[in-house]
Amino acid sequence: MEKLRIMGGSRLEGSVGISGAKNAALPILFATLLSTEKSTIRNVPALADIRTTLKVLEALGVRTSFDENSHTILADGTLIESIEAPYDLVRTMRASVLTLGPLLARKGEAKVSLPGGCAIGARPVDFHLSALEALGASFSIENGYIHGTAKQGLRGGIMKLPFPSVGATENALMAAALAEGTSIIENAAREPEIIDLSEALRTMGAEIEGAGDSSIAIRGKASLRGMNHTVAPDRVEAATFLCAGLITGGSVETKGIAPGFLGSALDTLEKMGARIERMPHSVRASFSGSLEPVSLETAPFPGFPTDMQAQFMALAVRANGQSTIKESIFENRFMHVPELCRLGAKIRVQGSVAVVDGPCALTGATVMATDLRASASLILAGLAAKGETNVRRIYHLDRGYERIEEKLQSLGANIQRDFDK
Repeated sequence: MEKLRIMGGSRLEGSVGISGAKNAALPILFATLLSTEKSTIRNVPALADIRTTLKVLEALGVRTSFDENSHTILADGTLIESIEAPYDLVRTMRASVLTLGPLLARKGEAKVSLPGGCAIGARPVDFHLSALEALGASFSIENGYIHGTAKQGLRGGIMKLPFPSVGATENALMAAALAEGTSIIENAAREPEIIDLSEALRTMGAEIEGAGDSSIAIRGKASLRGMNHTVAPDRVEAATFLCAGLITGGSVETKGIAPGFLGSALDTLEKMGARIERMPHSVRASFSGSLEPVSLETAPFPGFPTDMQAQFMALAVRANGQSTIKESIFENRFMHVPELCRLGAKIRVQGSVAVVDGPCALTGATVMATDLRASASLILAGLAAKGETNVRRIYHLDRGYERIEEKLQSLGANIQRDFDK
Protein backbone atom coordinates (compact mmCIF):
# COMPACT_ATOMS: atom_id res chain seq x y z
CA MET A 1 0.00 0.00 0.00
CA GLU A 2 1.29 3.47 -0.87
CA LYS A 3 2.07 6.28 1.55
CA LEU A 4 3.46 9.81 1.45
CA ARG A 5 6.73 10.52 3.22
CA ILE A 6 7.24 14.16 4.17
CA MET A 7 10.31 15.86 5.62
CA GLY A 8 8.85 19.00 7.16
CA GLY A 9 10.37 22.42 7.54
CA SER A 10 10.61 23.61 3.94
CA ARG A 11 9.03 26.95 3.16
CA LEU A 12 6.74 26.70 0.15
CA GLU A 13 7.08 29.38 -2.51
CA GLY A 14 5.90 29.75 -6.10
CA SER A 15 2.88 29.12 -8.27
CA VAL A 16 0.87 25.99 -9.00
CA GLY A 17 -1.73 25.18 -11.64
CA ILE A 18 -5.15 24.13 -10.39
CA SER A 19 -6.86 21.08 -11.90
CA GLY A 20 -10.46 20.74 -12.91
CA ALA A 21 -12.90 20.31 -10.05
CA LYS A 22 -13.67 16.72 -9.12
CA ASN A 23 -16.97 17.77 -7.56
CA ALA A 24 -17.98 19.42 -10.83
CA ALA A 25 -16.63 16.76 -13.18
CA LEU A 26 -18.49 13.82 -11.62
CA PRO A 27 -22.08 15.04 -12.17
CA ILE A 28 -21.10 16.43 -15.57
CA LEU A 29 -19.89 12.98 -16.62
CA PHE A 30 -23.10 11.35 -15.42
CA ALA A 31 -25.06 13.95 -17.39
CA THR A 32 -23.72 12.37 -20.61
CA LEU A 33 -26.27 9.60 -19.96
CA LEU A 34 -28.97 12.07 -21.02
CA SER A 35 -27.91 12.15 -24.68
CA THR A 36 -27.72 9.60 -27.49
CA GLU A 37 -24.93 11.66 -29.06
CA LYS A 38 -21.19 11.92 -28.40
CA SER A 39 -19.93 14.28 -25.71
CA THR A 40 -16.58 15.99 -25.13
CA ILE A 41 -15.54 17.08 -21.63
CA ARG A 42 -12.26 18.93 -21.10
CA ASN A 43 -10.18 19.88 -18.04
CA VAL A 44 -11.10 16.62 -16.30
CA PRO A 45 -8.72 15.77 -13.44
CA ALA A 46 -6.97 12.38 -13.56
CA LEU A 47 -8.34 11.00 -10.29
CA ALA A 48 -9.47 7.66 -8.91
CA ASP A 49 -13.08 8.90 -8.65
CA ILE A 50 -13.05 9.93 -12.31
CA ARG A 51 -11.82 6.48 -13.36
CA THR A 52 -14.51 4.86 -11.21
CA THR A 53 -17.14 7.08 -12.82
CA LEU A 54 -16.02 5.96 -16.26
CA LYS A 55 -16.33 2.32 -15.17
CA VAL A 56 -19.87 2.99 -13.96
CA LEU A 57 -20.76 4.64 -17.28
CA GLU A 58 -19.23 1.79 -19.23
CA ALA A 59 -21.19 -0.74 -17.15
CA LEU A 60 -24.33 1.07 -18.30
CA GLY A 61 -23.27 0.97 -21.95
CA VAL A 62 -21.58 4.33 -22.49
CA ARG A 63 -18.37 4.08 -24.50
CA THR A 64 -15.66 6.30 -23.05
CA SER A 65 -12.04 7.27 -23.61
CA PHE A 66 -9.86 9.39 -21.32
CA ASP A 67 -6.73 11.14 -22.52
CA GLU A 68 -5.15 11.95 -19.18
CA ASN A 69 -2.44 14.08 -20.80
CA SER A 70 -4.94 16.46 -22.36
CA HIS A 71 -7.48 15.89 -19.55
CA THR A 72 -10.18 15.21 -22.13
CA ILE A 73 -12.94 12.61 -21.99
CA LEU A 74 -15.02 11.45 -24.94
CA ALA A 75 -18.29 9.73 -24.05
CA ASP A 76 -20.69 8.08 -26.48
CA GLY A 77 -24.07 7.37 -24.93
CA THR A 78 -25.74 6.13 -28.09
CA LEU A 79 -26.70 2.82 -26.50
CA ILE A 80 -27.61 2.40 -22.84
CA GLU A 81 -27.51 -1.36 -22.34
CA SER A 82 -28.18 -1.52 -18.61
CA ILE A 83 -30.11 0.48 -16.01
CA GLU A 84 -28.14 -0.98 -13.06
CA ALA A 85 -25.15 0.71 -11.39
CA PRO A 86 -23.52 -2.28 -9.66
CA TYR A 87 -22.46 -2.49 -6.03
CA ASP A 88 -18.81 -3.32 -6.74
CA LEU A 89 -18.36 0.10 -8.33
CA VAL A 90 -20.84 2.25 -6.41
CA ARG A 91 -19.58 1.13 -2.99
CA THR A 92 -16.35 3.07 -3.49
CA MET A 93 -17.89 6.37 -4.54
CA ARG A 94 -21.04 8.05 -3.29
CA ALA A 95 -21.44 10.21 -6.39
CA SER A 96 -22.66 7.12 -8.28
CA VAL A 97 -26.14 7.89 -6.93
CA LEU A 98 -26.15 10.60 -9.62
CA THR A 99 -27.00 7.93 -12.19
CA LEU A 100 -30.55 7.90 -10.78
CA GLY A 101 -31.83 11.11 -12.36
CA PRO A 102 -30.36 10.61 -15.85
CA LEU A 103 -31.39 6.94 -16.10
CA LEU A 104 -34.95 7.63 -14.96
CA ALA A 105 -35.22 10.52 -17.40
CA ARG A 106 -33.88 8.60 -20.37
CA LYS A 107 -34.89 4.98 -19.71
CA GLY A 108 -37.77 5.29 -17.24
CA GLU A 109 -36.01 2.96 -14.81
CA ALA A 110 -32.88 2.86 -12.67
CA LYS A 111 -31.36 0.42 -10.23
CA VAL A 112 -28.51 1.83 -8.17
CA SER A 113 -26.68 0.28 -5.25
CA LEU A 114 -26.87 2.31 -2.06
CA PRO A 115 -23.69 4.38 -2.26
CA GLY A 116 -20.41 4.30 -0.37
CA GLY A 117 -17.46 6.68 -0.26
CA CYS A 118 -15.81 8.48 2.65
CA ALA A 119 -17.18 7.56 6.09
CA ILE A 120 -17.82 11.15 7.16
CA GLY A 121 -21.51 10.93 7.90
CA ALA A 122 -24.80 9.30 7.03
CA ARG A 123 -25.55 11.50 3.99
CA PRO A 124 -28.95 9.89 3.28
CA VAL A 125 -30.34 9.69 -0.25
CA ASP A 126 -33.84 10.66 0.89
CA PHE A 127 -33.54 14.17 -0.59
CA HIS A 128 -32.66 12.70 -3.99
CA LEU A 129 -35.62 10.35 -3.94
CA SER A 130 -38.20 12.91 -2.77
CA ALA A 131 -37.07 15.36 -5.47
CA LEU A 132 -37.41 12.74 -8.21
CA GLU A 133 -40.76 11.57 -6.81
CA ALA A 134 -42.03 15.12 -7.42
CA LEU A 135 -41.38 14.45 -11.13
CA GLY A 136 -43.40 11.22 -11.09
CA ALA A 137 -40.79 8.60 -10.16
CA SER A 138 -41.46 5.89 -7.59
CA PHE A 139 -38.89 3.99 -5.54
CA SER A 140 -38.33 0.85 -3.55
CA ILE A 141 -35.20 -0.19 -1.68
CA GLU A 142 -34.46 -3.91 -1.70
CA ASN A 143 -31.30 -5.96 -1.13
CA GLY A 144 -29.15 -2.84 -0.85
CA TYR A 145 -30.38 -1.34 -4.13
CA ILE A 146 -32.54 1.68 -4.93
CA HIS A 147 -35.00 0.68 -7.67
CA GLY A 148 -36.68 3.63 -9.36
CA THR A 149 -39.32 3.59 -12.07
CA ALA A 150 -41.09 6.23 -14.14
CA LYS A 151 -43.16 4.12 -16.50
CA GLN A 152 -45.06 7.10 -17.90
CA GLY A 153 -41.94 9.21 -18.11
CA LEU A 154 -40.97 12.14 -15.89
CA ARG A 155 -43.20 15.21 -15.78
CA GLY A 156 -42.35 18.70 -14.66
CA GLY A 157 -43.03 19.49 -11.03
CA ILE A 158 -41.97 21.50 -8.01
CA MET A 159 -39.13 19.90 -6.05
CA LYS A 160 -38.82 21.35 -2.54
CA LEU A 161 -35.55 20.32 -0.92
CA PRO A 162 -35.61 20.33 2.90
CA PHE A 163 -31.88 21.13 2.81
CA PRO A 164 -29.83 22.65 -0.06
CA SER A 165 -28.17 19.33 -0.87
CA VAL A 166 -25.66 19.56 -3.70
CA GLY A 167 -26.18 15.97 -4.85
CA ALA A 168 -29.97 16.16 -4.72
CA THR A 169 -29.92 19.43 -6.68
CA GLU A 170 -27.69 17.80 -9.32
CA ASN A 171 -29.93 14.75 -9.66
CA ALA A 172 -32.98 16.99 -9.90
CA LEU A 173 -31.36 19.21 -12.55
CA MET A 174 -30.40 16.29 -14.77
CA ALA A 175 -33.76 14.56 -14.48
CA ALA A 176 -35.72 17.74 -15.13
CA ALA A 177 -33.71 18.46 -18.29
CA LEU A 178 -35.52 15.54 -20.02
CA ALA A 179 -38.82 15.75 -18.13
CA GLU A 180 -41.99 16.89 -19.88
CA GLY A 181 -42.83 20.49 -19.00
CA THR A 182 -41.29 22.94 -16.56
CA SER A 183 -39.73 22.00 -13.23
CA ILE A 184 -38.73 24.17 -10.26
CA ILE A 185 -36.12 23.27 -7.65
CA GLU A 186 -36.77 25.19 -4.44
CA ASN A 187 -34.08 25.59 -1.76
CA ALA A 188 -31.55 24.47 -4.35
CA ALA A 189 -27.83 24.27 -3.60
CA ARG A 190 -25.94 27.35 -4.83
CA GLU A 191 -22.39 25.98 -5.08
CA PRO A 192 -20.21 26.82 -8.11
CA GLU A 193 -20.39 23.15 -9.09
CA ILE A 194 -24.18 23.55 -9.60
CA ILE A 195 -23.52 26.46 -11.95
CA ASP A 196 -20.94 24.39 -13.84
CA LEU A 197 -23.33 21.46 -14.27
CA SER A 198 -25.99 23.86 -15.52
CA GLU A 199 -23.54 25.31 -18.05
CA ALA A 200 -22.69 21.79 -19.24
CA LEU A 201 -26.39 20.93 -19.61
CA ARG A 202 -26.95 24.13 -21.58
CA THR A 203 -24.38 22.98 -24.14
CA MET A 204 -26.69 19.98 -24.61
CA GLY A 205 -29.65 22.25 -25.29
CA ALA A 206 -31.16 22.33 -21.80
CA GLU A 207 -33.09 25.46 -20.75
CA ILE A 208 -32.13 26.40 -17.19
CA GLU A 209 -32.67 29.65 -15.33
CA GLY A 210 -31.48 30.58 -11.85
CA ALA A 211 -28.48 28.29 -11.40
CA GLY A 212 -26.53 29.70 -8.46
CA ASP A 213 -29.74 30.95 -6.80
CA SER A 214 -31.98 29.11 -4.35
CA SER A 215 -34.68 28.62 -6.99
CA ILE A 216 -33.89 27.02 -10.34
CA ALA A 217 -36.30 26.63 -13.25
CA ILE A 218 -35.79 23.96 -15.91
CA ARG A 219 -37.83 23.63 -19.08
CA GLY A 220 -37.62 20.00 -20.13
CA LYS A 221 -36.67 18.85 -23.61
CA ALA A 222 -37.73 15.77 -25.57
CA SER A 223 -34.05 15.09 -26.33
CA LEU A 224 -30.64 16.59 -25.70
CA ARG A 225 -27.61 16.77 -27.97
CA GLY A 226 -24.07 15.79 -27.01
CA MET A 227 -22.17 17.84 -24.44
CA ASN A 228 -19.20 20.11 -25.21
CA HIS A 229 -17.87 21.54 -21.97
CA THR A 230 -14.75 22.53 -20.03
CA VAL A 231 -14.86 21.71 -16.30
CA ALA A 232 -14.40 24.60 -13.85
CA PRO A 233 -11.29 24.75 -11.63
CA ASP A 234 -11.17 23.02 -8.25
CA ARG A 235 -11.73 25.53 -5.45
CA VAL A 236 -10.94 22.95 -2.76
CA GLU A 237 -7.59 22.08 -4.31
CA ALA A 238 -6.78 25.78 -4.63
CA ALA A 239 -7.61 26.48 -0.98
CA THR A 240 -5.51 23.49 0.08
CA PHE A 241 -2.43 24.84 -1.70
CA LEU A 242 -2.97 28.33 -0.28
CA CYS A 243 -3.05 26.79 3.21
CA ALA A 244 0.11 24.79 2.39
CA GLY A 245 1.98 28.00 1.67
CA LEU A 246 0.76 29.71 4.82
CA ILE A 247 1.35 26.80 7.21
CA THR A 248 5.00 26.72 6.11
CA GLY A 249 5.42 30.49 6.36
CA GLY A 250 5.62 30.90 2.59
CA SER A 251 3.72 32.35 -0.34
CA VAL A 252 1.79 30.35 -2.94
CA GLU A 253 -0.12 31.47 -6.03
CA THR A 254 -2.87 29.24 -7.42
CA LYS A 255 -3.14 29.71 -11.17
CA GLY A 256 -6.19 29.16 -13.35
CA ILE A 257 -8.85 29.99 -10.78
CA ALA A 258 -10.70 33.26 -10.24
CA PRO A 259 -11.00 34.63 -6.67
CA GLY A 260 -14.78 34.40 -6.83
CA PHE A 261 -14.58 30.61 -6.61
CA LEU A 262 -12.91 30.89 -3.21
CA GLY A 263 -15.07 33.57 -1.54
CA SER A 264 -15.43 32.59 2.12
CA ALA A 265 -12.11 30.72 2.22
CA LEU A 266 -10.20 33.85 1.20
CA ASP A 267 -12.18 35.96 3.66
CA THR A 268 -11.24 33.53 6.43
CA LEU A 269 -7.57 33.55 5.47
CA GLU A 270 -7.57 37.35 5.62
CA LYS A 271 -9.14 37.22 9.09
CA MET A 272 -6.25 34.95 10.08
CA GLY A 273 -3.77 37.59 8.95
CA ALA A 274 -2.74 36.26 5.55
CA ARG A 275 -1.99 38.71 2.77
CA ILE A 276 -4.29 37.87 -0.16
CA GLU A 277 -3.75 39.10 -3.71
CA ARG A 278 -6.77 38.68 -5.97
CA MET A 279 -5.99 38.61 -9.68
CA PRO A 280 -8.34 37.90 -12.60
CA HIS A 281 -7.29 34.26 -12.97
CA SER A 282 -5.18 33.51 -9.92
CA VAL A 283 -4.89 34.06 -6.17
CA ARG A 284 -1.80 34.47 -4.01
CA ALA A 285 -1.72 33.96 -0.23
CA SER A 286 1.40 35.11 1.63
CA PHE A 287 2.47 34.68 5.25
CA SER A 288 2.65 38.09 6.88
CA GLY A 289 4.52 37.26 10.10
CA SER A 290 1.87 35.55 12.22
CA LEU A 291 -1.45 33.74 12.03
CA GLU A 292 -4.40 34.79 14.15
CA PRO A 293 -6.99 32.37 15.57
CA VAL A 294 -10.32 32.03 13.81
CA SER A 295 -13.89 31.08 14.58
CA LEU A 296 -15.70 29.41 11.71
CA GLU A 297 -18.70 27.22 10.99
CA THR A 298 -19.26 25.13 7.90
CA ALA A 299 -22.39 25.92 5.92
CA PRO A 300 -23.87 25.52 2.43
CA PHE A 301 -22.53 27.95 -0.18
CA PRO A 302 -21.86 30.86 0.14
CA GLY A 303 -20.87 29.81 3.65
CA PHE A 304 -17.59 28.16 4.61
CA PRO A 305 -17.26 24.81 2.77
CA THR A 306 -17.15 21.59 4.76
CA ASP A 307 -14.60 20.28 2.25
CA MET A 308 -12.12 22.88 3.53
CA GLN A 309 -12.73 22.39 7.24
CA ALA A 310 -9.93 19.87 7.87
CA GLN A 311 -7.31 21.93 6.02
CA PHE A 312 -8.18 25.08 7.95
CA MET A 313 -8.03 23.12 11.19
CA ALA A 314 -4.45 22.15 10.38
CA LEU A 315 -3.68 25.81 9.67
CA ALA A 316 -5.32 26.89 12.94
CA VAL A 317 -2.85 24.69 14.83
CA ARG A 318 -0.20 27.28 13.91
CA ALA A 319 -2.30 30.32 14.93
CA ASN A 320 -1.49 32.44 17.98
CA GLY A 321 -4.46 31.59 20.17
CA GLN A 322 -7.60 29.50 20.42
CA SER A 323 -9.69 28.75 17.33
CA THR A 324 -13.13 27.17 17.22
CA ILE A 325 -14.40 25.19 14.25
CA LYS A 326 -18.01 24.03 14.09
CA GLU A 327 -18.97 21.30 11.62
CA SER A 328 -22.63 21.77 10.65
CA ILE A 329 -22.83 19.64 7.49
CA PHE A 330 -21.52 16.16 8.40
CA GLU A 331 -21.76 14.67 11.86
CA ASN A 332 -18.61 12.57 11.65
CA ARG A 333 -16.06 14.85 10.01
CA PHE A 334 -13.56 15.25 12.85
CA MET A 335 -11.81 11.91 12.34
CA HIS A 336 -8.60 13.74 11.46
CA VAL A 337 -8.39 15.25 14.95
CA PRO A 338 -6.66 12.27 16.68
CA GLU A 339 -4.18 12.04 13.81
CA LEU A 340 -3.36 15.75 13.98
CA CYS A 341 -2.86 15.32 17.72
CA ARG A 342 -0.32 12.59 17.02
CA LEU A 343 1.73 15.28 15.30
CA GLY A 344 1.52 17.52 18.35
CA ALA A 345 -1.67 19.48 17.78
CA LYS A 346 -3.79 20.42 20.80
CA ILE A 347 -7.38 19.91 19.73
CA ARG A 348 -10.40 18.84 21.74
CA VAL A 349 -13.78 18.00 20.32
CA GLN A 350 -16.97 19.08 22.06
CA GLY A 351 -19.88 17.68 20.09
CA SER A 352 -19.90 19.41 16.72
CA VAL A 353 -17.20 21.90 17.74
CA ALA A 354 -13.44 21.44 17.67
CA VAL A 355 -11.37 23.76 19.86
CA VAL A 356 -7.81 24.28 18.62
CA ASP A 357 -5.20 25.70 20.98
CA GLY A 358 -2.28 27.24 19.12
CA PRO A 359 0.42 27.67 18.32
CA CYS A 360 1.76 24.13 18.56
CA ALA A 361 5.21 22.85 17.68
CA LEU A 362 4.49 19.91 15.39
CA THR A 363 6.78 16.90 15.15
CA GLY A 364 6.77 14.15 12.57
CA ALA A 365 4.93 10.88 13.14
CA THR A 366 3.13 8.12 11.24
CA VAL A 367 -0.51 9.03 10.73
CA MET A 368 -3.50 7.41 9.06
CA ALA A 369 -5.76 9.16 6.55
CA THR A 370 -9.44 8.53 7.31
CA ASP A 371 -11.08 10.34 4.40
CA LEU A 372 -10.26 12.54 1.43
CA ARG A 373 -9.99 15.97 3.06
CA ALA A 374 -8.49 14.53 6.24
CA SER A 375 -5.65 13.29 4.06
CA ALA A 376 -4.95 16.84 2.94
CA SER A 377 -4.95 18.17 6.51
CA LEU A 378 -2.34 15.60 7.54
CA ILE A 379 -0.12 16.55 4.61
CA LEU A 380 -0.36 20.22 5.60
CA ALA A 381 0.57 19.42 9.18
CA GLY A 382 3.43 17.19 8.00
CA LEU A 383 4.82 20.03 5.87
CA ALA A 384 5.00 22.21 8.98
CA ALA A 385 6.25 19.50 11.36
CA LYS A 386 9.84 18.97 12.42
CA GLY A 387 11.20 15.67 11.12
CA GLU A 388 9.58 12.95 9.06
CA THR A 389 5.86 12.36 8.71
CA ASN A 390 4.40 9.32 6.99
CA VAL A 391 0.80 9.58 5.80
CA ARG A 392 -0.70 6.14 5.24
CA ARG A 393 -3.86 5.02 3.39
CA ILE A 394 -3.50 7.73 0.77
CA TYR A 395 -5.92 6.01 -1.58
CA HIS A 396 -8.40 8.46 -0.04
CA LEU A 397 -6.20 11.32 -1.23
CA ASP A 398 -6.00 10.00 -4.79
CA ARG A 399 -9.78 10.23 -5.05
CA GLY A 400 -9.66 14.02 -5.04
CA TYR A 401 -6.15 15.47 -5.59
CA GLU A 402 -4.29 15.09 -8.85
CA ARG A 403 -0.53 14.48 -8.44
CA ILE A 404 -0.51 16.44 -5.19
CA GLU A 405 3.02 15.37 -4.25
CA GLU A 406 4.40 16.55 -7.61
CA LYS A 407 2.67 19.90 -7.28
CA LEU A 408 3.98 20.33 -3.74
CA GLN A 409 7.49 19.39 -4.89
CA SER A 410 7.32 22.18 -7.48
CA LEU A 411 6.75 24.59 -4.58
CA GLY A 412 9.77 23.30 -2.66
CA ALA A 413 8.24 20.63 -0.44
CA ASN A 414 10.27 17.56 0.49
CA ILE A 415 7.58 14.96 -0.15
CA GLN A 416 7.75 11.54 -1.81
CA ARG A 417 5.33 8.78 -2.66
CA ASP A 418 6.58 5.52 -1.22
CA PHE A 419 5.41 2.02 -0.38
CA ASP A 420 4.49 0.88 3.10
CA LYS A 421 6.66 -2.02 4.17
